[in-house]
Amino acid sequence: MTEEPSVPAPSKPIETPSTGLFERLMMLVGLKHAPSIREDIEDALAEADIGSEFSQRERDMLKNVLGLRANRVQDVMVPRADIVAVSADISLGELLRLFRTAGHSRFPVYHETLDDPRGMIHIRDFVGYVSERAERKLGSRRRKTPADSPDLESLDLSVTLSSVKMLRPVLFVPPSMLALDLLVKMQTTRTHMALVIDEYGGTDGLVSIEDLVEIVVGEIEDEHDLEETPMIQSSDDGTYVVDARADLKDVSAAIGVDLSQGEDAEEIDTIGGLVGMLAGRVPVRGQIIPGPGTLEFEVLDADPRRVKRVRIQQQAVKQKEPVKPKRRSKTQAVDAPAESPPDTEKA
Repeated sequence: MTEEPSVPAPSKPIETPSTGLFERLMMLVGLKHAPSIREDIEDALAEADIGSEFSQRERDMLKNVLGLRANRVQDVMVPRADIVAVSADISLGELLRLFRTAGHSRFPVYHETLDDPRGMIHIRDFVGYVSERAERKLGSRRRKTPADSPDLESLDLSVTLSSVKMLRPVLFVPPSMLALDLLVKMQTTRTHMALVIDEYGGTDGLVSIEDLVEIVVGEIEDEHDLEETPMIQSSDDGTYVVDARADLKDVSAAIGVDLSQGEDAEEIDTIGGLVGMLAGRVPVRGQIIPGPGTLEFEVLDADPRRVKRVRIQQQAVKQKEPVKPKRRSKTQAVDAPAESPPDTEKA
């Protein structure tokens, strides 16, 4: 009985001291990089056979955590035009109404313009001030029963915010700061609002700790958040209604046309910025601006400072009307010589 030859197992490359030394020298001079744990995790998340170990939600969050160090403050900040801020001279009654309508728990406070910030006001400090004043009014009475409630009617809500001590400090950060560094700074200083300051000292945007956490976990909505309409909405007729704040790359992917072509468009981030650049000024509502190729942009909503909503559509093709024959006037019909009948006698 003959024995079948056994298949040898694949042998691993033998690493000699010389080859190990050569690889270390390559790493020292920068010609070869050692594999990192980050790269290993990224490669593992990219594989499709780990679906049983991680859910899709877990994989997305892990990818967001790994990409957190690439995000900067300017990538997550609320632009200046969308900041809801209050003046230091606002009355407490107007501030109470704004807390109810705006749906925010904090407001930045400025002196004359947003470029002169003085701090922020938190709704808990506001409620604490109102409650303390009302209880103080109640305590000044000679006789007080357990059923007595704070005397809110006696509060003077006409006083200004600057006349009471309720402001808290805010952080001032540059737009190029890493989002992860800002998150750590907010944790250490226990300050959950930062104003983004440009190179000239002006206010460029606002970042809250919620904006930074949403980089990892996604959009956070509480009980008071209203359901927002999508930034890009497509219609059956082939048109798109787009929020002017929509990213230019997202709009290009949705409509199938690259809108970032051109030297000027490379410095623009939103579709509203592109429309303003093409118009040469802030367009008004109802204005139609020709776009690249056969596209055109119709401004659906705008104010004197910026565009808010845009409709993207194809330019209407104007069909040429057929040339109609000119009709003869009565005088031309009378004066015109009569045509002789055809000569039928000729063979």
